[in-house]
Amino acid sequence: MSSDVNHSLLAFLQASPTPFHATQSLESFFHERGFIQLHETDEWNIQPGQGYFYSRSGSSIIAFIAGRKPVLEGGIRVIGAHTDSPCLKLKPQPGICTLGYQQLSVEVYGGVLLYPWFDRDLSLAGRVSYLDTQGKLGSSLVDFKRPVATVPSLAIHLDRTANENRTVNPQTQMSPIVGLGSEFDFRQLLKAQLEEQKVANVREVLDFNLCCYDTQPPALVGIHQEFIASARLDNLLSCYIGAEALAASDGEHTAVLVCNDHEEVGSRTDIGAQGPMLQEWLQRLVPDAEKRQRVIRGSLMVSVDNAHGVHPNFKDKHDQAHGPVLNQGPVIKFDADQGYATNDVTSSFLRWLGAQGESEVPLQSYVTRADMRCGSTIGPLTASNIGIKTVDIGVPTFAMHSVRELAGAKDTQNLLELLKKFVLITELPKK
Repeated sequence: MSSDVNHSLLAFLQASPTPFHATQSLESFFHERGFIQLHETDEWNIQPGQGYFYSRSGSSIIAFIAGRKPVLEGGIRVIGAHTDSPCLKLKPQPGICTLGYQQLSVEVYGGVLLYPWFDRDLSLAGRVSYLDTQGKLGSSLVDFKRPVATVPSLAIHLDRTANENRTVNPQTQMSPIVGLGSEFDFRQLLKAQLEEQKVANVREVLDFNLCCYDTQPPALVGIHQEFIASARLDNLLSCYIGAEALAASDGEHTAVLVCNDHEEVGSRTDIGAQGPMLQEWLQRLVPDAEKRQRVIRGSLMVSVDNAHGVHPNFKDKHDQAHGPVLNQGPVIKFDADQGYATNDVTSSFLRWLGAQGESEVPLQSYVTRADMRCGSTIGPLTASNIGIKTVDIGVPTFAMHSVRELAGAKDTQNLLELLKKFVLITELPKK
């Protein structure tokens, strides 16, 4: 069940251990396809039919096609996703020594499923800021790539109830071991890694934004390779498929892909969905406030973030009539409390859209059990900040927020086909 898009997705996941690397990978993707890089500090000269991209803070990115048809007539097709994933992040002073072991002090980023992080071959990646030999500030991405750390489990002989009701304390039980010794200068270690990566003239490492990641590469698994197993499927899968869909635009209508950082921690930053990044892009595209409001109301956003597939071992965790199955199509997500921004008009449009063309895209529905809470997405945040009609969708997955998640290999193709239809569709819903 493998396909070219899945092999490309696996390569993207492997090259993107952090939001910084994911954004860099997306920049390379668009550059290779003829998109022109912009900078927010420059004046823009946008030409109809051309593709453009720019990033903010190195971890959020906007890419768009300036349509030949005026946006006041055709509206804007917005695809939204996020670049961050739950993980273990290093603290500002991470180097600690305990009983002769060198360890890293970490904190939890987002809603991490902690158990799967034990006994993994972990590496480190992210961004490092430094002072160079000329006294100037600089920064560089860093990726150790090889396994440099692990969080060993406690043997069952020392905790006979480990398989019953054990909890994990992230402060006291999740510090990765990186070596032996009674001293540990972590910044000196980073300086050596920068030099190994050919970053010249580094005098002193000042600060960093680094996380641990599992070095096991992404893979197609299953008897017939029906599944994709990888870290960061939530939500780099959506980022990559959104990029492929945008690149398939014919340039007739304006379409944009926005991939925000910090979704997993609430999006309350200048680069998150509650920040001004997309709003400021709209202001540049349509400077007149009244026209911009009219354009927004004639546009639609598809917020793409993974959904929960019904688990065969835990089927009681799902509503009986709303248990999405892997490889049975993307999922439209509903929530009465507006944890998702879908309404009947936007969901109906998407169902109609999926049926257009030679091949129909199957769609499923998801709503959380009435006695449980759903997760969050950038959909409601963007909809409330900008006023754009929105539908929340995603591919069904298992083990969301684990160090290794599972999705359907066919669903990536279905999602891509659906988003291509969205980018190319002539008319958007008017209501």
